[in-house]
Amino acid sequence: MKLVCVVNQSLKMGKGKIAAQVGHASIQAFLGAGVSHPQHVEAWLAEGQKKICVKTPEASDFDALTRLARQQNIPVHLVRDAGHTQIPKGSATVLALGPFNETALDELTGHLKLL
Repeated sequence: MKLVCVVNQSLKMGKGKIAAQVGHASIQAFLGAGVSHPQHVEAWLAEGQKKICVKTPEASDFDALTRLARQQNIPVHLVRDAGHTQIPKGSATVLALGPFNETALDELTGHLKLL
């Protein structure tokens, strides 16, 4: 089991902003999957909560990833920024996928480069 966070590179977020947005994505994905996929969350917690961060050049890539993830019943959470600091309100910053089966997530995101 693992959780994948896909970071939108087009926003040119600073390192601290990326860290905060990935934190939001991880927590919300965990909470959401706890309701929709509790067995996956239990396994993920027992296995050490593996998390991977990858990057995509454009937020438009989130649409295809979300659609494919939903087709496979993979939990999805998209973070949109509140607009208080560096980037415009509502900007899609990070897409979290999982926690879910590692093989399924690798098939979905394996083409993306590590952050």
